[in-house]
Amino acid sequence: MAKSIDYGNLMHDAMRGLIRKVLDGIKANGLPGDHHFFITFDTMHPDVELADWLSDRYPEEMTVVIQHWFDNLDVTDDGFSITLNFGDNPEPLYIPYDSIRTFVDPSVEFGLRFETQEVDADEMDEDDEALHPTAPHADVSTLNPTNTEAADKGTKPSKAAEIVSLDKFRK
Repeated sequence: MAKSIDYGNLMHDAMRGLIRKVLDGIKANGLPGDHHFFITFDTMHPDVELADWLSDRYPEEMTVVIQHWFDNLDVTDDGFSITLNFGDNPEPLYIPYDSIRTFVDPSVEFGLRFETQEVDADEMDEDDEALHPTAPHADVSTLNPTNTEAADKGTKPSKAAEIVSLDKFRK
């Protein structure tokens, strides 16, 4: 039995579920309005699938943009596959949610950032180590808007982004 509730992993699961629900909606209805996504992922993740020339060009991480043209979006519980155009080369990709480092929708100034950090092995019991070899560090943030529209109307501009770090809740 674990010594404490693993809020970091619970938060990551919730954040990945949000990404899955957003992509499910895009698959069903397309991208509404000005919405578009920048998704940065770990190209070294064992379940990522991409063309050899892309993994050679992006050996550690890659950011893709889902905006004007994409095809074959398929959303599963573990990740999503999509065909994106690189120059004039349509390429299929499979991106597991566990490989995602950032998910940003700049049209509404929303972003998620996933980070992992090594955990001191002395702080974990055997059950913890078997379940979570590395503990996640989760940040939920919104982008700092430049709200000139609010200033023009004399209303109060949006508050600057606040990043919530789960590390302050760890022992």
